[in-house]
Amino acid sequence: MIPPLEMRILDRNAQHYGISILDLMENAGRGVADVARRDFGAAGKRILVVCGTGNNGGDGLVAARHLSKDGRVEVLLARPPDQLGTEEARTNFSRLRDVRVLEGLAESEEAMARADMIIDALLGVGAEGPLREPYATLIREMNASGKPILSVDVPSGFGADPIVRPAVTVALHDAKEGMTPANSGRIQVVDIGIPAQVVRSTGPGEFLLYPLPKAESHKGQNGNVLIVSGGPFTGAPALVAMGALGVGADLVHIATPLIAWQVVASFSPSFIVHPLPGDRLLHAHVDGILALAAKADAMAIGPGLGAAEDTLAAVRDIVRGVSLPIAIDADAIRAVAADPSVLHGKRAVVTPHSREFALLTGKTLPEPPEARGEIVREAAKTFGATILLKGHVDIVSDGDRLKFNYTGNPGMTVGGTGDVLCGVTAGLLSKGVAPFDAARLAAFTNGYAGDLAFKAKSYGLTAVDVADRLGNVLAEFID
Repeated sequence: MIPPLEMRILDRNAQHYGISILDLMENAGRGVADVARRDFGAAGKRILVVCGTGNNGGDGLVAARHLSKDGRVEVLLARPPDQLGTEEARTNFSRLRDVRVLEGLAESEEAMARADMIIDALLGVGAEGPLREPYATLIREMNASGKPILSVDVPSGFGADPIVRPAVTVALHDAKEGMTPANSGRIQVVDIGIPAQVVRSTGPGEFLLYPLPKAESHKGQNGNVLIVSGGPFTGAPALVAMGALGVGADLVHIATPLIAWQVVASFSPSFIVHPLPGDRLLHAHVDGILALAAKADAMAIGPGLGAAEDTLAAVRDIVRGVSLPIAIDADAIRAVAADPSVLHGKRAVVTPHSREFALLTGKTLPEPPEARGEIVREAAKTFGATILLKGHVDIVSDGDRLKFNYTGNPGMTVGGTGDVLCGVTAGLLSKGVAPFDAARLAAFTNGYAGDLAFKAKSYGLTAVDVADRLGNVLAEFID
């Protein structure tokens, strides 16, 4: 089963990858017509197709066209044709021939009374709460008609009130999470032609996971990130912070050793920098960092910390002690590899490249991305964490789900782009996005920002160029 939100994400991604929504609608409507003939003996019968204004209604219009070849079909539109809400639905309305079209509630009960069966194409996934008119009345009339009902994709009103009670539901692509025989009748799944590669790929649809700030929200309510980074390396903390701010986090706090703090603070007045005594992260800093973490929404840890054994031990103590969602990168991966038990029960995203993955798991990855997928999935399951494997194709898994990300380019081998990705991941975690969802959205966003940077700078791009274009990605894909 697929959650309704994931189906909306998939629809948007299919369009991004060049799959024609009109073709998907044609396949869906033809599949509905085939089920109507096979399961209801629709040929020769009087069929009423009740259509809403969206693509679910468009699917119904296609089914009506196909069924009109050997049945007596009427279409009942919830609203006038000029209110059809998508180009694809309007196109399929224009393709209807020799089909009587009714509108609204004026003749709806009479139309249902003379039908032998009803096809419910009123509403698709996403309905919530009490339904507006005329939808609520049309659903009640369908239920009261006593006629067998075939619903398209989900029963209209699914997740809302009232809901259609069908004998059969034709689920498009896959059954939707929450569908049961009790609420959907017999469930028949129809393949509508979305390629498997699109199903497993990230895309702009992932931005449906992005939590939009409320109009009345104020500073700090849309993501507060604590970054534990730097010491031997001073650029990494700033790049992580740029990634978090670039994806919309409100605040970034950076805990970094005293040797680095002035350099880090000089990068931006937006950084709140907390100096840690000394030249590297130590066990003596752990309690102070955990106190800072108590005021944050998510943590990023690892970039630029260095590989000193006492630093790695401090990292493990921090990961073990923190209850926040956490992005683990770079030197923190080395620390976790020595004792993976620190990940137990954590909401963690680990972001290794292939060499760090080998250190973490003891496994050398094959080159083809498709061959890497199951290895990454198994590792994520073993560690109880989400893994975002960085590469020319990024791979994301939480041990169950698996996604491939194809954004990005060879120019992004420049130092620091992984630090930006760590910050993007932590920024999304701080906004309440679940680890697997944060990782797949971060991979797409960071890679797409890199592609925008490559268009402007070619192989001369820098990690700062990538971070600077994160806002452009949000502007392009957030509705």
